[in-house]
Amino acid sequence: MLEGYTLGIVHQAVGYLLMPVLALLMVSAALIIWEWGISLAERVSGEKHLAKLDYKTLSRYCVKRIDRVDLLARSGPILGLMGTLIPLGPALTAMSQGDLNQLATAISIAFDTTVIGLVIGLAGFVMGKQRRRRYENLLEHVVAVQGPA
Repeated sequence: MLEGYTLGIVHQAVGYLLMPVLALLMVSAALIIWEWGISLAERVSGEKHLAKLDYKTLSRYCVKRIDRVDLLARSGPILGLMGTLIPLGPALTAMSQGDLNQLATAISIAFDTTVIGLVIGLAGFVMGKQRRRRYENLLEHVVAVQGPA
C-alpha cells in the first residue's frame, strides 16, 4: 500500500512539471531568437564597436555571449525530452482506457516539445560555433592592434 501511495505522489509531482517545462521551452525559443538578432546586429554593425573595446572587456563580453548560447544548446534538448516523457504517462493511461482524444493530445504534445527542444539545441549549437570563430578572430585583431593584455 505504501508503494502505491508513493508512486501516486511521484506521478502527481511529475505531472506538475509539464507546464513549467513548456514555459521554459517557450522562453528558450524566445531567447534563441533574441540571440540570433544580437548576432545579426553584431555582424552588421557591432563588430566595429566591439573592436574598440580593450582586450579584457571584450573577452568577458565574448565569454558571456558564448556561454548563453551554449546553455541554450544544452538545455533545449533536455527540456524537449522532459516535455516528451511527461505526457507519455497520461498517454499510456488514456490508451489503456480507450480515450483516443487524450492519447492524441498527449502524443502531440510529446512530439511538439521534442521538435522545439531539438530546434533550440541546433540553433544554439550553430550559433555557438559561429560566435566562437568570429570572436576568436576579433580577439586576435584586438591583440594585433592594441597589443597583448
